[in-house]
Amino acid sequence: MPNDTTHDRFRAIFPEMAVYKSPGRSKQFAALSIPPYLRDWLVMRFSDDSGAINMDEVMWFVRKTIPRREDWEPLKAKMVDEGAPVRFLARIRVEVDVTSGDTLFALPDFGFPRRRSEAVVSADVVRNKKDDLLAAPETWGVVELEWRMMERQSGGEAGTIVMVDFAPFQPYRVDLEFFQHARAEFTLDEWVDVLLLGVDYNPAGFLSISEKLMLLTRLLPFVEKRVNLVELAPKGTGKSYMFSQLSKHGWLVSGGSISRARLFHNIASNTPGLVKRYDYVALDEVQTITFTNDDEVRGALKGFMESGEYRVGEHQGIGDAGIILLGNIKQERMSEDDNMIRELPGTFQESALIDRFHGFIRGWGIPRMRENLKAEGWALNTEYVTEILHGLRGDVRYRAVVDALLDVPRGADTRDTEAVKRIATAYAKLLFPHVTSPDQADLGLFQGYCLEPAMEMRGIIRKQLHKMDAEYPSEMPAIRCVQRKS
Repeated sequence: MPNDTTHDRFRAIFPEMAVYKSPGRSKQFAALSIPPYLRDWLVMRFSDDSGAINMDEVMWFVRKTIPRREDWEPLKAKMVDEGAPVRFLARIRVEVDVTSGDTLFALPDFGFPRRRSEAVVSADVVRNKKDDLLAAPETWGVVELEWRMMERQSGGEAGTIVMVDFAPFQPYRVDLEFFQHARAEFTLDEWVDVLLLGVDYNPAGFLSISEKLMLLTRLLPFVEKRVNLVELAPKGTGKSYMFSQLSKHGWLVSGGSISRARLFHNIASNTPGLVKRYDYVALDEVQTITFTNDDEVRGALKGFMESGEYRVGEHQGIGDAGIILLGNIKQERMSEDDNMIRELPGTFQESALIDRFHGFIRGWGIPRMRENLKAEGWALNTEYVTEILHGLRGDVRYRAVVDALLDVPRGADTRDTEAVKRIATAYAKLLFPHVTSPDQADLGLFQGYCLEPAMEMRGIIRKQLHKMDAEYPSEMPAIRCVQRKS
């Protein structure tokens, strides 16, 4: 959005969702450990019509409303010693314990509870706020807590923190139909800039439209179910930020060891794993990640990435998460003609597993983070953008559009076909959310911005497979747009 006229039109179309972003302000919020989706809500709450904000006022509100980890012990003392309830805004996780029948909660930012039975949601809150509490694996909301002595199933009483009230943090009304209609008010170039600003990037800092689109490719798992991607990129291109900070519906694992129980299902606690609870699971610095049992995790990943189903012991589940591998790569290895899969850990050195990844992101096409790439100006607030993308995951009309627009050879490999269609569907939702039926589609735009990048991303996976195992041909099937009759 390069000029004042476009900015004015943007604010007229999105009057309730526009927020003024600036790099300096973002640094101040980052210092407070406030994620972008909360940051933009606070800015909207305290800024005037020109976007100006009184940071002292914001700081006072944050200290009063959003406790830090070191504030948790004084809050507990107030509940236990004074018998007084406490109320604050926090990130919470809620689960139903099938053994006791209790609904339990956790405050992950405080490391509480240490024992599951220490934190219980009251029956009244469960009854009145069940949909809000259990709609997502993790949510933000205003909680009211108090300390009580409660009976245990094992006998006797024990002190327990009870959630006696809950108000969900839902400052934005997510109206998908409005968003879809609003897209029609912008050109494609303008819309790309709208999306970039919404996820905290300054369009003016990019050298080309191809750089912009490469960056937005990271959003494909935000908007389409079970998109599995590999991205290898130089250091400093913002991989971790996009997958960890923008959306509360995704999860980033950064190095370390990870088990099948954590990914899929923990039998001991009967709790769902990451793939059940989130829209995507990104394995960052994947070269440093180890698995407690390579064969066990590899087998579970292959089944899940193929069908969305997983089995752990006697438990069978279904998840919608995309699996994303994020790794750094040296400049001399940045070529699809090289075997880049050798950069991945041993668990992924199997062609049958790599074949389950739909596409490869050339991360070296994304610029290193610079000051002029940080969002500045009027933009969609980040919480709204990520909630919209999350909502679009369930809209099946876009896949129907893609199916209708593509001509697939009868002999095409099924995994290639599915990969291309899944990625093309994600691009359609991201760039053309207003196109919900085949007759609305511009075939030229669809081919250039949905089909061709999908073919390219899957084509790199296909070349890598061929280098790993000659049994896999290197060429992609000739998937084309249908020819419409004049």
